[in-house]
Amino acid sequence: MTILPRLARVAGWLLPLALVAASPAPAEAPRDDVPWLYRGSDVPQDKEWQFGELGNGLRYAVRRNGVPPGQVSLRVVMDVGSLYETESERGYSHLLEHMVFRQSKYLGDGEAIRAWQRLGATFGSDTNAETGFTQTVYKIDLPEASPEKLDESFRLLSGMLTAPTLSAANLKADLPIVLAEMRDNAGAQGRVTETVLGTLYAGQPIARRQPIGTAEALNAATADSLRAYHRRWYRPDRTVIVAVGDADPQALAALADKWFGPWKASGAPAPQPSFGDPVAPADADPANPVGETAVQVEADLPRSLTYAVLRPWRPVNDTIVYNQGLMITAVGQAILNDRLERRARTGASFLAASVNQDDFARSADVTQVDIQPIGEDWRKSLSDVRAVIADALAEPPSQEEIDKATADMETAYQVFVEQRALLPGARLADDLVQAFNIRETIASPETVLEIFRQTKPLFTPQAVLEHTRALFK
Repeated sequence: MTILPRLARVAGWLLPLALVAASPAPAEAPRDDVPWLYRGSDVPQDKEWQFGELGNGLRYAVRRNGVPPGQVSLRVVMDVGSLYETESERGYSHLLEHMVFRQSKYLGDGEAIRAWQRLGATFGSDTNAETGFTQTVYKIDLPEASPEKLDESFRLLSGMLTAPTLSAANLKADLPIVLAEMRDNAGAQGRVTETVLGTLYAGQPIARRQPIGTAEALNAATADSLRAYHRRWYRPDRTVIVAVGDADPQALAALADKWFGPWKASGAPAPQPSFGDPVAPADADPANPVGETAVQVEADLPRSLTYAVLRPWRPVNDTIVYNQGLMITAVGQAILNDRLERRARTGASFLAASVNQDDFARSADVTQVDIQPIGEDWRKSLSDVRAVIADALAEPPSQEEIDKATADMETAYQVFVEQRALLPGARLADDLVQAFNIRETIASPETVLEIFRQTKPLFTPQAVLEHTRALFK
């Protein structure tokens, strides 16, 4: 359920590891005769969402929401990002994102900004796009969204994504912009990110597939190579449309069908590329397979230390039992991070430290430990943090610690129930996009709170200990 990892980030609990836990009440078996987002799941559907699939394979999710009044938020998700690129295509997903705004079936060269401004959307804030490792998302937040404006917005989006003008002239115009963005991102933090990816994920595509790409691949791009990339990955069966706002959901679904229904894919689907599994060095000790290390000097950044435990990522069915396992692990992480915070406040050798588990870019199930040492003795900081973790792995937590963590979690879940009517449509649309990206369902705040309360009897000291230990296996 997407609300769980979002709550983990908002409340300071960290995205937990999925482990199977016994349910206090029998759950329904996962069903396939349900909307596409819920297939393989027994999580109760959020009935405020309406889902559908077109004959060409395109999927959509629509919902009415009146915050703010009159606005409709549109998201078009292309299920392709930098991990889908070959070595010679590094940066193509991001370059293509730029070029679809340049010129397309219903927009002349350079007309996109003025066209969206006429519809009331400010380019850059209400109109934007982003490219990641696994998806590219086109975003429009349309104020005063009349039926006529909505029809025009769907029309323009359909032309941009199904029929962009990928000409040599447009490539020549957009390439300098993308290369300039690459230079702007080449600061200290960008260099650190590149080093972290290359070190932690050595041997996997993600180690060399940042969305910005490389100057070598981008400079070698041609109109023909970009058209081939677009044909391969921009297909209706790899597209999800999300529309949320102050409009009739049936009318939004009809517009998706009207403007995207005629879209036909070119050829058979391309095979899904492998994102690989974490790889230990060939000469590593099988009992303690420590991988690569790296040291980077950046005068403008504070001293920090990161290490991680990696496991293969595998898709799962987003079931109630799965989410109960997430909740148990969330309790363990909350306790562990609370201990680290208290240790930092009582004269420890580190300013801050945290443990964060994530299913990263469908490439690895990662437990990452981040430490900010005090002074130059990073070894002492590392030793102190590992001692706190070792204690958490050796003995079960106290009932008092569990009660505090669960009380904090329940309060946060209750807040979401109370505030659901205030959530803006753009936030709801982005939540659905995130759910699709990580292959999870959407659950209402009431459902999450109910499942949490059903799970509370499972928060035993021994269960929390076992889930915490699993984070470091």
